[in-house]
Amino acid sequence: MSQEITVHGTVAEGFEAVREEFAAFVAGERHDYEGQLCAYAHGRQVVDLWAGGEADSLYGVFSSTKGAAHLVVALLVQDGTLELDRKVTYYWPEFAAEGKAAVTLRELLAHRAGLVGIDAGFSAEELADDRAIAERLADQKPFWRPGTAFGYHALVIGALTGEVVRRATGRTLQEVYEERVRAPYGADFHLGLPESEEPRYRTAQPMLPTSEQQALMAAQPAGPHTLAAIAFNRHVPDPGTLEDYVNSRLVRAKGPASAGGVASARGLATMYAAAISELADRPPLLKPDTIAEVGQVHSVGYDLVARAHKAYGLGFQATADMWHPVLGAGTFGHSGAGGSQAFADPRSGLAYGYTRRRTAFPGGAAPENEGFVRAVHGAALAR
Repeated sequence: MSQEITVHGTVAEGFEAVREEFAAFVAGERHDYEGQLCAYAHGRQVVDLWAGGEADSLYGVFSSTKGAAHLVVALLVQDGTLELDRKVTYYWPEFAAEGKAAVTLRELLAHRAGLVGIDAGFSAEELADDRAIAERLADQKPFWRPGTAFGYHALVIGALTGEVVRRATGRTLQEVYEERVRAPYGADFHLGLPESEEPRYRTAQPMLPTSEQQALMAAQPAGPHTLAAIAFNRHVPDPGTLEDYVNSRLVRAKGPASAGGVASARGLATMYAAAISELADRPPLLKPDTIAEVGQVHSVGYDLVARAHKAYGLGFQATADMWHPVLGAGTFGHSGAGGSQAFADPRSGLAYGYTRRRTAFPGGAAPENEGFVRAVHGAALAR
């Protein structure tokens, strides 16, 4: 007989419905569920819940990593170090090869460069190394004419924008993130997990889809040479599993900026709270004009890689348009293939983070986020 999972943690007055929503979900899950939920309202932590693991357990958050990467880019744009409408080649001359000379940083951030992967694919070692990815992408011909369409640059966008950061500052994106975001706020969201923190990492487990979900997956096969296969590096021999990627110590140590981050829900929510709110006696990281810029939709409609409707800002997902319509216009964040979700809603002052250990079906923000987000957002507005 399976043991009932206990929900731990606290919620602020007025957020009791969030605990009820979380507890109801946990009660209906498998006995091995592990997950965390955290939220801030106007810089004050109002939700801190977990079940199955520990409060400070760390999980691979896959593409939620892109939020940290592009917060760095937003800060450098705000500083004037980077300019959105400059050509990428201004910072990175080698990028001009194979018809990419006119691509701007704005287009690159909005998944419009057509550079979702390389014809030959990457090795597992290369996927852990943003410099190696960038070097190989510089010589790749785009898969569509840049600027004419968009498609999710799943495993490479952080390497591309990270190379721009490195060329402009002389430092890696991961180094800038550590200095300006993670360390000052003690955010438990790492782009490069120190060996000393490894004991807190919880090995990612594969999803266990129902028979109905398995049938749905079988009905939507991805060909070996499609844009999706190339973007997710599935066109190479023995590509490995989704979980193999974050369970690699090499990936966790290097923290590739597209999908190699490791975090707790507290870490995800803290980062977004710091972006839009006064936190730890510090002013918001982003000024109102920068918040509006990164949250403005730049690519919306048919995503050539996902073959579905998607919406992106500048490196971030347009979370209200893509995932949770209840949220305010200009909400920005990023979900992860394992089920994680994280965002900032500047209009309500809400910052949100969710992590789970077992990857979720069908990928991206896990379905339970819908109920959690509605409950948290409703409570935040009621305040």
